[in-house]
Amino acid sequence: MNTIFRKSMLSVAGLAFAGGVFAGPIAAHANPVDAKPVAVAVQSAAPKPQVEQSHITLNDEQTANVKAIIASTKKAGLPERAAVISIATSLQESKLENLGHLGDANDHDSLGLFQQRPSSGWGTPEQITDPAYSTTAFLKGLRQVDGWQDMALTDAAQTVQVSAYPDAYAQWEQQATDLVAQHWNS
Repeated sequence: MNTIFRKSMLSVAGLAFAGGVFAGPIAAHANPVDAKPVAVAVQSAAPKPQVEQSHITLNDEQTANVKAIIASTKKAGLPERAAVISIATSLQESKLENLGHLGDANDHDSLGLFQQRPSSGWGTPEQITDPAYSTTAFLKGLRQVDGWQDMALTDAAQTVQVSAYPDAYAQWEQQATDLVAQHWNS
């Protein structure tokens, strides 16, 4: 019985890894956005978080990264909901820190705010560690998700990121929502 369970778990892990390998290139090579930025005053009617919420205190660098994510979202012509999903994703992936290579502590070759992987086609290490580039790459992937505007945040983020922990994004929804409300018009 343990052998069957272990083989099942290895199969699931293999599918998750394969999904991550193929998800990056799709998002990274999507057509560029030519739309003009639009300010949106009303949040989407997306479902509210149903999980216990996490919160961290941000330093100046993390706050600057929030502002960079919001600026890239506006430049892409996407609504506040896209910024909320992006910031929650970055909170989960890097705590809004633009991470370089962490040596043995690195998850494969994951880098930057979104822990994107050069080997999965997200871009070069230099590109991925540029907050504007990495946000734009994430948003391109998000645009390819049919109905992302009405999905639960964790489902939209997971579809782009293909994480081994798909439900982890939801814990950051309230803080991401608060950060977007605080900085969208600043």
